Amino acid sequence: MVDSLRDQLLKSGIVKQLKDDKRQQQPAPRPGPAHGKGKPPHRPNKPARSQEEMDLAKAYAIRAQTEAAERKRAEQEAAEQARIKRERKARIQQLLDGKALNKADVDQVRHFEYGGKIRRVHVDAAQLADLNAGKLGVVQHAGRYLLVSHEIAQQVRDIDGHLLALLVDPATGGVGDDGVPDDLMW
Repeated sequence: MVDSLRDQLLKSGIVKQLKDDKRQQQPAPRPGPAHGKGKPPHRPNKPARSQEEMDLAKAYAIRAQTEAAERKRAEQEAAEQARIKRERKARIQQLLDGKALNKADVDQVRHFEYGGKIRRVHVDAAQLADLNAGKLGVVQHAGRYLLVSHEIAQQVRDIDGHLLALLVDPATGGVGDDGVPDDLMW
């Protein structure tokens, strides 16, 4: 009778040898919680980390350090900007104290463009003439438009140019050929 290939291999001992080799390569079965009294199994041969895994771990650590440094630098810059803004605000407040020329009983309105919108300040006839001639200016402060002298308007421009709402150029007088103030965008 003809033996199968499997039987022939078993008789020759090659198959048994292959099975023994596979057993040596496989890790030993780990005892469950019932076998080891609840203790984790002891692993005498912990596999060493490959060079690639170590490089990846270093890269993550370097990235985390870099991100932390960037966050810290951004926080410091934000704090510095806030400090500068507070100082400018205090300087402008000190500069404008008692120097606003706005009056309660006025009969005219002067319109001007500021922040992409048409704004207005209430003035009397003399203030309107001075404002159009460049002798007066308008400063935005604390949500209001304050009428101030040309010198104060220049000082506000030097501190923070964004707060200067209107200052007509005295050379042109602020009025175009059509008689409409140059700063109006009708």
